Amino acid sequence: MVPPPSTPSLDSQQIQQFLSSVLSQRGPSSLPYTEDSKWLIRQHLLSLTSRYPSLQPKTATFTHNDGRSVNLLQADGTIPMPYQGVTYNIPIIIWLIESYPRYPPVVYVNPTRDMIIKRPHPHVSPSGLVSIPYLQNWIYPSSNLVDLVVNFCSAFSHDPPLYSQRRSNPNPNPPNYGQQQQPPPPRVAAAGYPPSPYGRAQPSQTEDAAEVYRRNAVNKLVEMVHGDIIKMRKEREAEMEGLFSAQGVLRKREEEVNKGLKEMQDEKEALEQQLQVVLMSTDVLAGWVRENEGKIKNLGNNNDNVDVDEVFHCADVLSKQMLDCTAADLAIEDVVYSLDKALQEGAVPFDQYLRNVRLLSREQFFHKATAAKVRAAQMQAQPSPILIMNLGSLVDLHW
Repeated sequence: MVPPPSTPSLDSQQIQQFLSSVLSQRGPSSLPYTEDSKWLIRQHLLSLTSRYPSLQPKTATFTHNDGRSVNLLQADGTIPMPYQGVTYNIPIIIWLIESYPRYPPVVYVNPTRDMIIKRPHPHVSPSGLVSIPYLQNWIYPSSNLVDLVVNFCSAFSHDPPLYSQRRSNPNPNPPNYGQQQQPPPPRVAAAGYPPSPYGRAQPSQTEDAAEVYRRNAVNKLVEMVHGDIIKMRKEREAEMEGLFSAQGVLRKREEEVNKGLKEMQDEKEALEQQLQVVLMSTDVLAGWVRENEGKIKNLGNNNDNVDVDEVFHCADVLSKQMLDCTAADLAIEDVVYSLDKALQEGAVPFDQYLRNVRLLSREQFFHKATAAKVRAAQMQAQPSPILIMNLGSLVDLHW
């Protein structure tokens, strides 16, 4: 029987406190795991001890093949193994190496003094190192310790890795290695050695060949199914990676479309505001036309008596001054244009052209300066806009 541990088993709360304590240590005494993996390691060990209370988390020194020693977490205890209707406990140690959980743990069977590792064994080396397909096909982050132990139990139940040593005692009790169910009374062999609950190293000569063939066929079938499942899982994971990439592209395109839609909405609102301004200006112009339409007809009937200077009446002195400055500015502009044409045709000498342009430009500058001062005074007074007519076109002056 597997001897009980020297320390009492920890309950769930004590295990949580222990893991929180050792994983939160900093400095030289901290465990060599990356910070982003410590939470996942804690969850894996809590799930394992909840499913298999016989496995207890500990810290111990692990020596690598190159002689390097490091302090690591381990799960030490026994796992159940059903065999021929009886459940036995297999002692194992699960070492969580520095690269866990991205890489699989290192697992050893830990036989007691009255146990021997079966040689040869497909999954256990003479040193006790365990190697099963689940370890060889470890996939981060889906692989975990609970599924690993389940695969151990399944593999060992088909081919137990340990068997008991023969002893000279003629009537010994059969070793049960922590069996959980009471086995039937053992039959004593002819030489006085008790049969092992795991079977001897070599199959019995009386074992049915059909039963051996059936068991081997089942094992082969299980391995094939396991390989197919691993292959399908890898294919599905690759497919999921492709879907995740496509999802990222679609999200980026969605952001671009939303950005373009927002810009179009902003442009629509700006155009609507401009349309409102145009409609308001149209209403103002239409009102002005209706108000002055009768005056235009009267002026048309009395063309001989029309005084151009009396067509428009300014509301105040500033408006009258602005009208005079604007009219003088435009008149000087027309005179300068006429002088340019006369100079090109040779009707005006060049020196006379320069003298007149200089005088006109000086006068035009003073008119523009006066108009600017009047406009500033009108902006402070903020009167309503006045519409004036100049050479048959409407000019909107705000003063």
